[in-house]
Amino acid sequence: MPEREPGTGRTGDSGVRMRVLMEPRHGSRYDEILALALATEAAGFDAFFRSDHLMGVDPHDTTYRPTDCWTTLGGLARETSRVRLGALVGAATFREAGLLATIVASVDEMSGGRVELGLGTGWYEREHAAFGIPFPPIRDRFDRLEEQLAVVTGLWRAARDGTSFSHDGSHHRIADNHTPPHPAQDPYPPVIIGGTGPRRTPAIAARFADEFNGALGGDLAERYAVFDRACEAIGRDPATARRSAVLPVACGADPAEVARRGAVIGSDFMRDNAAIGSPEHVTDRIGRLAQAGADTVYLHIYDIGDLDHIALIGAEVLPHVAARPEGALQ
Repeated sequence: MPEREPGTGRTGDSGVRMRVLMEPRHGSRYDEILALALATEAAGFDAFFRSDHLMGVDPHDTTYRPTDCWTTLGGLARETSRVRLGALVGAATFREAGLLATIVASVDEMSGGRVELGLGTGWYEREHAAFGIPFPPIRDRFDRLEEQLAVVTGLWRAARDGTSFSHDGSHHRIADNHTPPHPAQDPYPPVIIGGTGPRRTPAIAARFADEFNGALGGDLAERYAVFDRACEAIGRDPATARRSAVLPVACGADPAEVARRGAVIGSDFMRDNAAIGSPEHVTDRIGRLAQAGADTVYLHIYDIGDLDHIALIGAEVLPHVAARPEGALQ
């Protein structure tokens, strides 16, 4: 059996949970992030997530403005009121496990219990070098990720149970912590793990994830099936986890608007897997992800200053794929 029974499974929500994932093409300032988060909330989305990067995909882009993921999420926790907040996904290489558990618990309290933790191995070697962050080989990064999740969830579980926590691992050591961080959520914030790997990613997700993210491109239904088998291998009911997907999007009311927004999407791979077109086209693409098994879709947004884009999707796409959350503007 897994160390805990993660997740609450499919809760009977109508439609698909729709979320915004910010991936700024040239970085961002906090006021730009806040404006996008507030537009996301007003448009009726379920959540606002951001990437956890200090450098853009083009390492030679000198216009890129880095911001720290959890610092900005802490600000948003106080300046939004409804949307859930998180990272898709954080790099396990960036923060020590005990510190990460405390940071996320702090932001969860600041938000009134609206935070989710997405975590991965970290992949961008040049980014690590540019900021002086060690970048071990891939096997070590997976080992570190698995240990980090054990420590973070172990500390949160100890806080819930009123016990101390220790961990003596290869990458993380916690010595008899009697004062673990207390998240606002019970039992603690949902954990999101995802990727395209066929072995270690689904195995780690089966142990720790409340939500498995099938990432982008390829055979999404098969990735979910691999995750299901990983759950069954450790005696976990696969239905206790949500399943999500990422969809780059460029939605427009007319062909010129579609073309303008489509041109912002940053790479051929992203464009090949994006929903670029009318609201009807975007709705259809989301429907196909749902048919593959996704109950949550993250719309990957690149032009973070285009708030009309968010409003259009909220008005013309969300009503057809998701129930509008309580408190959203009509």
